[in-house]
Amino acid sequence: MSITHLKNALRRVSCWLPTRVHSTVLRGALLATVLAGCVAQAAPQFENTTAQRLQACTTCHGAQGRATPNGYQPRLAGKPAGYLFHQLLNFREARRDYGPMTSLVDPLGDAYLQEIGEYFASLDIAYPPPQAATASRATLQRGEQLVRHGDASQGTPACQQCHGEAMMGVAPDIPGLLGLPRDYLNAQLGAWRNGKRQAQAPDCMAQVARSLSPEDINALSQWLAAQAVAAPAKPLPEWPANRKMPLPCGGVSIEAAPVAGSQTGSSR
Repeated sequence: MSITHLKNALRRVSCWLPTRVHSTVLRGALLATVLAGCVAQAAPQFENTTAQRLQACTTCHGAQGRATPNGYQPRLAGKPAGYLFHQLLNFREARRDYGPMTSLVDPLGDAYLQEIGEYFASLDIAYPPPQAATASRATLQRGEQLVRHGDASQGTPACQQCHGEAMMGVAPDIPGLLGLPRDYLNAQLGAWRNGKRQAQAPDCMAQVARSLSPEDINALSQWLAAQAVAAPAKPLPEWPANRKMPLPCGGVSIEAAPVAGSQTGSSR
């Protein structure tokens, strides 16, 4: 019944009610109708879908995991499912130290963590424009050198050797490094270098980060954040058959290249 119909109905019975009672009933009925309409419009329908359950993630990671402008929470959308799964494991098992994330994933089992990783990996969301660099040309050149060629003198492999020539990662376990905020890149490389962030053993990124100086970390972060993400903005579907990992990495099911004087193999 519309509000107009309700008014007319109440007027028809007004002769049966004292004036004061009639006015009170009318106001009360109108208020109840308006409130009922507001509640009906405001109450969200619970769909019991992965997308609805994972809306808790969007407060920090942005709608559909596209990241927010604050510069410290990373993008989730489109990252390889295996990588996302292993990061959730790392938070749950205290290899990564960030209280809000640990609290969220601590009660969750492996199967649900895998479902979360697969959901965000399936999202194809446009990337934001790159950040304008604030470093000198020499710093940016150093960053590009480390990405493309590494630095043999300090034992630093090229980023492209693991993260792919397009730097968009390799499914299922290796993330892309483009499209991430500069502050996030800088903070995470620093955390690995200082032992605050860890991964499954053998922790290849910790080894790489320890080979970098703070100036090198800044150079990498500046150069990577300033690169536009070219289409198709997706990780490689699989590791190239003719290439090996330069270092053994826990959580990555790809065989590493032999290291002189030691025995290495694939690891998870």
